[in-house]
Amino acid sequence: MTTAVGRRGKRTAILAALGLGLALTACGVDAGKSDVQANGTRPNVCAEPGQWIDPATGSSILHTGLIADAARRSVVLLGKNHMNEEHHRWQLSTLAALQGHAPRMVIGFESFPRRVQPVLDRWVAGELDEKAFLDAVEWNEVWGIDAALYMPMFQFARQNRIPMVALNVDRALVRRVGQEGWEAVPVSQREGVGDPVPASAAYRTKLEDIYAQHGRGDEPDAEPDPEAVQRFIEAQLLWDRAMAEAVAAARQRPESPLVVAIVGRGHLEFGHGIPHQLESLGVSGSAVLLPLDVTEACTSPEPAIADAVFAMAPPAERSAERPRPRLGVYIETVETGAQVTEVMDASVAEAAGLRSGDVIVSAAGSPVTSATALVEIVQRQAPGTWLPLSVRRDEQTTEVIAKFPARFE
Repeated sequence: MTTAVGRRGKRTAILAALGLGLALTACGVDAGKSDVQANGTRPNVCAEPGQWIDPATGSSILHTGLIADAARRSVVLLGKNHMNEEHHRWQLSTLAALQGHAPRMVIGFESFPRRVQPVLDRWVAGELDEKAFLDAVEWNEVWGIDAALYMPMFQFARQNRIPMVALNVDRALVRRVGQEGWEAVPVSQREGVGDPVPASAAYRTKLEDIYAQHGRGDEPDAEPDPEAVQRFIEAQLLWDRAMAEAVAAARQRPESPLVVAIVGRGHLEFGHGIPHQLESLGVSGSAVLLPLDVTEACTSPEPAIADAVFAMAPPAERSAERPRPRLGVYIETVETGAQVTEVMDASVAEAAGLRSGDVIVSAAGSPVTSATALVEIVQRQAPGTWLPLSVRRDEQTTEVIAKFPARFE
């Protein structure tokens, strides 16, 4: 299983960096801001923290009416920036509000590949403690983002016995599609995912722009390879399709639950990703709700970005993510230790001379028996630490020193 010990690689980072549905009932607080102007244009809206906004009209929306309407849908899609603590808190509060109206609920999470579904079932049933749960889902290997951001939602599901659904596929499949293309992957190795519907013109343009900005590796000024761009788009569509299929399957449960998906906002904005794939699966009327970071004197949502957005306080008023040591490699468990599959640019690992294919067999004198073991050792390091690593390379063992910076960003 592959993990990123440190900041994500360009390919995965740009994949992760990526609303349809009926209009929600709006109740304007200020008629000057709430109404579409007589000439049909949208007024300039200055969102205030704590306020729901309809991006299409600029209307403010009463929380009670919005939640009641959303709870009557078949699917609610809640987006976020994965590393933003306040976004996670907003998702939890929205989950709780929805559950009050729709007790028959299922919560889907992008952070889990479908192969760990039995572990999610055991967690909700109360059979695992927190550490056993995170170990069993291989959290550090599969997802790697601070589990403390997610645990309140996991605890909420467990406390209320709300089924949790794994929406994702293994990152190895997404990476393979990015390297080889969708058609090159045999049907038997697609984890049951069907053919995605093509990206809309607007979504394709967005993904092409993302690739142009981040996907050219060591030659940022070179013309993009059309085949590489296409593979990148196919990898993103796989991600969208897999999650859409899991949402649609959860909706088919006998109790016809409200399905709430917790995913990155890039899969939802403007209805390009999961909503587009859901429509092709016959699931219509989903609601897309997103947080809006109020970072300027006057911040307003882009029209059509979602059905509704919730304005949130500027970053200065929020607690920052706890900085952590980052080695800067992708690794996977092998029989002899943790094998490096990719080294990030400008990382601690690159400075130490680690290479793709290296197998780390020990760290700080402790045996490395798995990728998770290495992650745990790295995360214990303090700023300024020099971490000795024993590495198997070309059938020989060599010693390297990973020198962590005096300050973790």
